[in-house]
Amino acid sequence: MRLGLHALGIGTGARRAVIDAVAVATENSGFATLWAGEHVVMVDRSASRYPYADDGKIAVPAVADWLDPMIGLSFAAAATHTIGVATGILLLPEHNPVLMAKQAATLDLMSGGRLTLGVGIGWSREEFAALGIPFERRGERAAEYVAAMRTLWNDDVATFDGEFVHFDSVRVNPKPVRDRRIPVVLGGNSDAALRRIVAWGDGWYGFNLDGVDAVAERIRTLQAFCRDSGRNPAELHLAVALRDGDPSHVDALAGVGVDELVLVESPPEDPGDAAEWVAGLAHRWMPAVG
Repeated sequence: MRLGLHALGIGTGARRAVIDAVAVATENSGFATLWAGEHVVMVDRSASRYPYADDGKIAVPAVADWLDPMIGLSFAAAATHTIGVATGILLLPEHNPVLMAKQAATLDLMSGGRLTLGVGIGWSREEFAALGIPFERRGERAAEYVAAMRTLWNDDVATFDGEFVHFDSVRVNPKPVRDRRIPVVLGGNSDAALRRIVAWGDGWYGFNLDGVDAVAERIRTLQAFCRDSGRNPAELHLAVALRDGDPSHVDALAGVGVDELVLVESPPEDPGDAAEWVAGLAHRWMPAVG
């Protein structure tokens, strides 16, 4: 099992010097992936329920800096050579899919094929309203956006005629490095999210799950959906982040099929402390993941 780090893009992790220092230290320490999430806007008083906390409230304060993940990860990729970079999670229905296909392929090319595009459908009705995008049917919109993006990545001259996206005989270059594909993993822990993964995803990023038993139950459900649809579950990359990390649980996570354990942490304010901070995480977790 691999080890990822979700630490960049928010608060202290939104500072250029911290991004550089953390990215270099994680690569040197053997981490597999650097993850960064997204919210375009935050609101002081949200009526929308955050699905990854029992109280329905996101822990990140509305006043915190929150970088665009595609731009923030481009700086992390520029500071490194081999470590993967992943959006976790980019709210795809909030973006123009033609422009996102261009941006993702550009980052993939410039990083040497290191991008994983983690996408989700979003939970904040207020955020969609601020962007002028319908909150309803965002799941269908995301599915069609991914299909359109894959067409743009794969075809030299691309045509797509859908409900939400239409283009005719266009060229979008550059192309992604790995067989003109970028892995698309989906966030979300609900049954609906898992069904989307089976239907059109390359993997799952389960976030803020409450221990090994919760992970195992969600993976069993995902595997059942795969059997129902004829999908091979071995095709899916499974990454999870837990609420409370314990290295003693790593073997059990690997045993239920987890490919990557993602640590969700806040980096130190002083970039000079980043190497020691990452080394501490590596000392605690690397022996467990092997």
